Amino acid sequence: MRLGARILKTGLAVVMALYIATWLGFDTPVYAALAAVFAVQPSVYRSFMTILDQLQANVISAVLAVVFVLSFGHDPFVVGVVVVLIIAINLKLGKESIIPLAVVTAIIIMEAPSEDFISFASSRFLLIMIGVASSFIVNLIFLPPKHENHLFHKITAANEQIIQWIRLMTRHEAEYNTLKQDLKKLKDTMIKMDNIFLLYKDERTYFKKNEYPRMRKVVLFRQMLYSTKKCLDILRSLSKHENSMQQMPDELQDLLRAQLDYLTNYHERIMLKYMGKVRPHTTEDLYEEVDIGKRQLTDAFFNLHEDKNIERSEWIHFFPVVALVVEYSEELEHLDRLVDSFFKFHKDDNEVNVLERRD
Repeated sequence: MRLGARILKTGLAVVMALYIATWLGFDTPVYAALAAVFAVQPSVYRSFMTILDQLQANVISAVLAVVFVLSFGHDPFVVGVVVVLIIAINLKLGKESIIPLAVVTAIIIMEAPSEDFISFASSRFLLIMIGVASSFIVNLIFLPPKHENHLFHKITAANEQIIQWIRLMTRHEAEYNTLKQDLKKLKDTMIKMDNIFLLYKDERTYFKKNEYPRMRKVVLFRQMLYSTKKCLDILRSLSKHENSMQQMPDELQDLLRAQLDYLTNYHERIMLKYMGKVRPHTTEDLYEEVDIGKRQLTDAFFNLHEDKNIERSEWIHFFPVVALVVEYSEELEHLDRLVDSFFKFHKDDNEVNVLERRD
């Protein structure tokens, strides 16, 4: 069993909420712990934005709960009406993510006894806010998320798997049932990487002078993602057009295999260069090889257009593969320039915050 940072932060937020509520003398500190569980967020910036939204939503929930209890009592039907109103209001405000805690706030307040209801409801509201504040403090101070590290290793792991399959496909050695399963897993991996990138993009620095270097990294990681997605597109296309590829002349298949070997090697070198394991500008020779290979591949492919031994339908079906290879090479060239620029300019500001991957 592996405990992630968010699980540990949730436990710490619950502990802090319980201690604070008990220290302040509240009779039911468990409500603060419940609110802390709902309020933990995957990034500091989202935690800050969420606490503002939750304050607004909880105030609305508390006001509606108090007004309806004083007007109509504690009947279950009344509670249901308030819950419906809270959900509708938050949906209208575009605050879907905070609906669960807003609903819990209303229910907790509405189950308070009739005697001295205002005072009791106020204490319940304060307990909820203690839980929300505890989660924010924990997210800010303890175990800050390392989205850059997580995203980089996700990208490199996906690259390794995709490149292995491409090399097997171009040599007609792939086991298709296993490839089909891995393609489904890679699709889920891409969705996870997009989510991590959004978290990384949403991060903010404490000092304005650090924001520009951080945004340069955001641009760089976005291009890393584009390049990986294009590599995956090639793998999907090779899998889809395997029969058409086998109908092509051996010369063209050899050129395609050589070009993809150059490109995948180029891709690996760029990622290693970002990690500091490859000297800057060592990819220049690879860049020239890739450019020459791209011209040779496209020239050979278009020369087949007039070859009467090649079925026109097979030629057309193989066209997407060649087009994707060209697009992949262009994405890698752009990524290489971004990495070189990252290390060449503003050296004092640019830092790579990536740790070695632990298996």
